[in-house]
Amino acid sequence: MSDLGFDNKVAIITGAGNGLGRSHALEFARRGARLVVNDLGGLVDGSGGSTGPAQQVVDEIIALGGEAVANVESVATPEGGQSIVQSALDTFGRVDILVNNAGILRDKAFHNMTVDMINAVIDVHLRGAFYVTHAAWNHMRNQAYGRIVNTSSNSGILGNFGQANYGAAKMGLVGFTNVLALEGAKHNIKVNAIAPVAFTRMTADLMPELEEKLQPEKVTPAVIYLAHESCAVTGETYSVGGGTISRYFVGLTDGYVNEHLVAEDMRDHLDQIRDETGYQVLRNNGQELKKLFSKLT
Repeated sequence: MSDLGFDNKVAIITGAGNGLGRSHALEFARRGARLVVNDLGGLVDGSGGSTGPAQQVVDEIIALGGEAVANVESVATPEGGQSIVQSALDTFGRVDILVNNAGILRDKAFHNMTVDMINAVIDVHLRGAFYVTHAAWNHMRNQAYGRIVNTSSNSGILGNFGQANYGAAKMGLVGFTNVLALEGAKHNIKVNAIAPVAFTRMTADLMPELEEKLQPEKVTPAVIYLAHESCAVTGETYSVGGGTISRYFVGLTDGYVNEHLVAEDMRDHLDQIRDETGYQVLRNNGQELKKLFSKLT
């Protein structure tokens, strides 16, 4: 079978100055894509800024014989999102692929978490994805083509101590992915998410012993496929790390039915309600309503 190539495709990667984003950008370039390498150039907590990381990755891409331009705007404002997409339009005339990868950490146990810590993380991870995607969306609709990959996390899907802000933002991206997959379907825009497990600046303190096995380059293949024109799925979330790819999904149990339901019924039938035997994997909320109506008629 032929390799997955990206000739004549233009990709935007946010947070591409280090770690996962850098790995994605270099592999897209090797496969023929033209790149907007976005990175504010700040520290892991989002403070500071520098043109260095983004430009360094651009220089690496050019050394490979590719085409790329650096953008150092923050994703955390509508103006920043517009600027990032405009870089693609001004330089290459279009935008085909968007990988929302920019992120920061402000970890703290919830009772010690400040409003500033909540806002900063949600601004970058969740609102940042909204702003950049919103700026690119109509261009993708008008050309009847687009591929979007959002970067979620198992901290949102499963939870992780000290990351209420991060987990909420990352699970928000799963909902964002699901809705845009539905809205983009008739315009040939496919939207998926990854929940990566990788050794990066953001995770170095959490799992230093796994550095060799969890390199960012082992996450990038999933992003490449999900961003390719041949991608067969949309509205899905994949766990990726160490060369392993698995799909996360939401399951709905068969449950308990009583048209005269009272609180005591939930107490008395909790095991039945929680029983995972015969669970269903639903594709949209209409399927949930269909299940509900079938129980009530």
